[in-house]
Amino acid sequence: MSSDLVYAAKHAKGFMPHEEGTALFEAACRYGKLGPICEIGTYCGKSAIYLGAAARHAGSVVITVDHHRGSEEIQPGWAHHDPTLVDPRFGKMDSLPTFRNTIAAAGLEDEVIAIVGSSERVAGLWRAPLGMLFIDGGHSEEPVTRDYEGWAPHVVEGGALVFHDVYPDPADGGQAPYRVYLRALESGAFTEVSALGSVRVLERVGPGI
Repeated sequence: MSSDLVYAAKHAKGFMPHEEGTALFEAACRYGKLGPICEIGTYCGKSAIYLGAAARHAGSVVITVDHHRGSEEIQPGWAHHDPTLVDPRFGKMDSLPTFRNTIAAAGLEDEVIAIVGSSERVAGLWRAPLGMLFIDGGHSEEPVTRDYEGWAPHVVEGGALVFHDVYPDPADGGQAPYRVYLRALESGAFTEVSALGSVRVLERVGPGI
């Protein structure tokens, strides 16, 4: 990544550690050559900078899907709540303006395309094959499962399915992404090719999702 994009990613609002973002960038550089990169869970655009930088390198594009009303863990009363992202007109979370500013400031508006809507509804309309899918939306059982079931079938053979916040030890974090990651491996459709921190990169090797 260029130094200006590294700076932008490090200073953007979000939860992606730089080392894990770099692993995401490297995976997207490789698999983005096979087709579009799809991110489920945009938030404020931090990880989209890593993906957008990779898309530029690979000659690809990033589609990032989020309703921008916040997942359960960033709502009022939860540990990751950010009151600056609440729209006072509606009393709801709204990360879309911050995301747009983040991507514009990074100069990645040509590489990163936002779709505003629920992952499940957009997945029901989606038809294009994907070179890489990055699942990083809601982290409880139901949303992670929906994201996997709705989007993983669109990953091309030889493409990648990438999970964030995979914690085998419950003391380190929530278990839903870990359980769905195991499900993907057990399906026989994916095999793990790399792991760094809580990022797991799986490559699609056949049918079976």
